[in-house]
Amino acid sequence: MNTDKIRQDIRGLKDGKIFLNNAGSSLMPSVVVDSMIDYLELEEQMGGYEVANRNSEVLEEFYDETAKLINAKPHNIAFATSATEAFAKALSSIIFKENDVIITTADDYISNQITFISLQKKLSVKIIRMKNLPDNELDLDDLEKLIKEHHPKLLAVTHIPTNSGLIQDVEGVGKLCKQYDILYLVDACQSVGQMVVDVQKINCDFLTATGRKFMRGPRGTGFLYVSDKALKENYAPLLVDMRGADWTAPDDYILFDTAKRFEHWEISYASLAGFTQALKYANTIGMHEIEKYNASLSQTLRGNLQNSGFRVWDLGKHLSSIITFTGPEGDLDAIQKVLNDNNVFFSVTYKNSALIDFTRKNIHGIVRLSPHYFNTLEEIENVSAMLKESLT
Repeated sequence: MNTDKIRQDIRGLKDGKIFLNNAGSSLMPSVVVDSMIDYLELEEQMGGYEVANRNSEVLEEFYDETAKLINAKPHNIAFATSATEAFAKALSSIIFKENDVIITTADDYISNQITFISLQKKLSVKIIRMKNLPDNELDLDDLEKLIKEHHPKLLAVTHIPTNSGLIQDVEGVGKLCKQYDILYLVDACQSVGQMVVDVQKINCDFLTATGRKFMRGPRGTGFLYVSDKALKENYAPLLVDMRGADWTAPDDYILFDTAKRFEHWEISYASLAGFTQALKYANTIGMHEIEKYNASLSQTLRGNLQNSGFRVWDLGKHLSSIITFTGPEGDLDAIQKVLNDNNVFFSVTYKNSALIDFTRKNIHGIVRLSPHYFNTLEEIENVSAMLKESLT
């Protein structure tokens, strides 16, 4: 992997910043931005309909590239304006009834948790969270007991929580879902783009992701994977439009065969074009190479912070390119100041975004650094050194 060439493709790095907020919204390659501008300029000249018609084959590449990324088929892929939209559409395809059970984890994403609570308030759905082992890994024995006891309608897991570097065992959960024939929804918002994600190994029915994070695509983009099983069983969003079905009688329609039934007809094709270029960019480098490089950067940074005296809050055997930490006494202010003063891009997560996890850890917030494959080891060492100096 040619990091120098990759960095030359990023106009956003030319001001000397150290960008470590890829878990928030990453820096797009120039080809992504240029493709969107080119598409919008064509729309300016010819109108959106004509441009879409002339570029129909190019726009279809989105489905090919996404399928390649996660080891699926193009017909399993739907474009979404965000991971949240994809998640909501997947959930809306499930007809929940009173006392139906959703099993999830304590480390699920805040928006997912709020959505489940909304279903609980409106439909009297029950939410059950599986236990963690002492090392913070998921307790799959506990999960199997919960499955046998409650016969859940859905099992939902966030692959990598936004508030922690933990990689949850989505494949282990998938094996149990397959064994007991349970619908399985995976939020891969933070894993897609930073590591290999294989839906065949995960055995999920639905998987959601965004474009703006480690995929390095534009905001307003994402995708939903829908398994062949879910398609054959006619799962579809609660509100379908002409993108998803054929109107066959005054009071009837027939769903289309592919995951496009989860799309709406009106989307930003310029955004889709840009996201397609981001997918191509990652696929050309190769996710195995990206994952290997990212693991090296994150392990170095996490180790440096621990050795300098910071409290690192990433607990688990399998950790990702999200590093969460505080000062020795849980403080954040000095860390934020030194990073801001040195043009280092980062983010902060507070307790309201990770209520269960941060209550368990007895902390009010963390600083989050998230390196990616365009970062260099020199940048990691420089940031480590400036942070260490802030403690003296």
